[in-house]
Amino acid sequence: MQYRIVRSDRKTVALQIHEGEVIVRAPRAMRESEIASFVKKHEGWVQKKLSAQEKSGGEPPLSNEDVRTLADRALEVIPPRVKHYAAVVGVHYNRVTIRNQKTKWGSCSGKGNLNFNCLLMLAPIEVLDSVIVHELCHLKHMNHSKAFYDEVLRAYPAYHKWNRWLKEHGGALIRRMTQR
Repeated sequence: MQYRIVRSDRKTVALQIHEGEVIVRAPRAMRESEIASFVKKHEGWVQKKLSAQEKSGGEPPLSNEDVRTLADRALEVIPPRVKHYAAVVGVHYNRVTIRNQKTKWGSCSGKGNLNFNCLLMLAPIEVLDSVIVHELCHLKHMNHSKAFYDEVLRAYPAYHKWNRWLKEHGGALIRRMTQR
């Protein structure tokens, strides 16, 4: 497997996949043999990521109009689902806002305002529901404690399955927006 090494003053080694290229970020003093061993140890992960990028490569980038359409659709779909799951979780929220972010799927403020990424409209509805429940549960627990996840799973038992889907496929959705 081919890879490019980027050395710096970092203390640990890390792998990165960027546009089909394998990049190893390594400490300056790390030996080539140690780097090769590290890459070999993580070869399965690398192949999985490369395969996922290859599969997503066929998806066209989103135009500004596409993003506006997704945001409009999100404004129709998300608020009623938030209302439904707020009753399930047993919380009250303030405002729902739709955004087109490059790093977050959702967020919750201390004032009870909820934000959701319009790109969720490209994911299965179960993914959207898992993000909604996640953010609503932050109104009870503003952390990621065991109590928080217990609440999430009580309200949405399939949370882990759909959160895993988002971790595996979400990057491809975001790349469609960042290619504009």
